[in-house]
Amino acid sequence: MKTLYFGLTVLFAASLNATVSSQVTSSRNPVIFADVPDMSMIRVGNTYYMSSTTMHMAPGVPIMKSKDLTNWKIVSYAYNVLDTVDALTLNNNKNSYGRGSWASSIRFHNGTFYVSTFAQTTGKTYIFSTKDIEKGPWEMSSFSPSFHDNTLFFDDDGRVYLIYGNKKLTLVEINDDLSGVKTGGTNQVIIENSSLPSGNDSGLGEGSQLFKVYGRYFLFNITWPKGGMRTVVIHRADKITGPWEGKLAFQDLGVAQGGMVDTPDGKWYAYLFRDFGSVGRIPYIVPMKWEDGWPVIGVNGKVPETLDLPASTGLIPGIVESDEFNRKKGERALPLVWQWNHNPDNTLWSVSKRKGFLRLITGRVDTILVTARNTLTQRTFGPQCWGATAIDVSKMKEGDVAGLTLLQRKFGIVGVKFENGAKSIIMINAQSGKPVVAETVPLRQKVVYLRAECDFRDKTDLAHFFYSLDGRNWKPIGTELKMEYSMPHFMGYRYGLFNYSTKTPGGYADFDWFRTGYLEDQKN
Repeated sequence: MKTLYFGLTVLFAASLNATVSSQVTSSRNPVIFADVPDMSMIRVGNTYYMSSTTMHMAPGVPIMKSKDLTNWKIVSYAYNVLDTVDALTLNNNKNSYGRGSWASSIRFHNGTFYVSTFAQTTGKTYIFSTKDIEKGPWEMSSFSPSFHDNTLFFDDDGRVYLIYGNKKLTLVEINDDLSGVKTGGTNQVIIENSSLPSGNDSGLGEGSQLFKVYGRYFLFNITWPKGGMRTVVIHRADKITGPWEGKLAFQDLGVAQGGMVDTPDGKWYAYLFRDFGSVGRIPYIVPMKWEDGWPVIGVNGKVPETLDLPASTGLIPGIVESDEFNRKKGERALPLVWQWNHNPDNTLWSVSKRKGFLRLITGRVDTILVTARNTLTQRTFGPQCWGATAIDVSKMKEGDVAGLTLLQRKFGIVGVKFENGAKSIIMINAQSGKPVVAETVPLRQKVVYLRAECDFRDKTDLAHFFYSLDGRNWKPIGTELKMEYSMPHFMGYRYGLFNYSTKTPGGYADFDWFRTGYLEDQKN
């Protein structure tokens, strides 16, 4: 079954890609219809690198690579685990949902790549560095306090700075070895209210990203005027210490927060993102030019639907990817598209105990999905997507729950529960804020197929769940999930593979494969 299903999927994808490549010759916005927020971007030669935010996920601070600003591939992470405190390991009733590491800043200086970030969970600022951004290793420097939305900057005179804050922005000099704040160095407020150019009643004033172009300093920030939309404000100065003058730079569709990058042939673009409902915060590339010494973003002040950039080949396999869990010698245990929900317990999962399977073993008792460890996730994506898996549930123990989830605070589950000596296929809907078993179906075989579909078109934000006993004939189960981007999690919905115990730890579930794709592809 695995071979047949996979073969049909590959043939269809190849056919679709051929059709797309013959019809589409330019890129379209959003360039990534998936949760890739707080982007920071650089160009090194003819290659672009971008860092982003994944907060409570591990590994964290994904690094993506592109040759054309349209097609991106995850190539690394700045860290495997940020720390081992209870909030990051889901221990002692603590969690780091919506926290962990936030907005990062990526830089290339004297042959070394640097990524700075900060974490409310630990109260620290972090700077990661490597000579090889794809293969690593990454070195980490951390210090207190946690500098909010900081932008790392190496100035021409060799001094190193961070600019951080919300509205009141502060410039702080750090040690040459990046070990902490420099004693006796510059430490001053440079902008009292960074949101002011967009109005007296504007909120925010954060997301700082600093650039030096044509001998001047340019600082990008996001603001949010009351009753309005997310807005880009830019300040400029001749000296890093100021004085700084600000300007409302861009206001369309709520596309904001980011910075600017140039191409090898001298074109300029702003990279920004947009809140787009339950799929998350999605990246846009917007043309930019220079007028009177200021960056001017947009085409007649608007976000263009099409771009004079190469067409997208899709998010598969660069951002999301199917996985048969077959590993050859020397390959990574998990492809880079996968991230764990909080730090994993590495003693309780394996792709080698049974060849061609991901094994998730229960190690403790939990009462709900969001407190359970070792949920393996990757992004959902728009405009419509599907994710499916096959599970051998024969070694589950009484009280175990295993399956496929759409993970957010208001999650949905299609899975298997072992209760009162019998197994059932279940659909759990947490749309109300509390998990409700919407339907159960008796299961009398050891392998079951599970599927979830998402519709993000025009922020429809609806999900449906299915099961199959043979991998071919799918039956709907449970109720429709109205997906909601919930601030406590602060992340777009993710597919997740999970197994947790409510009674007796030690059971396990074997996942044969996970497959994902564009829903509209299957309907063509």
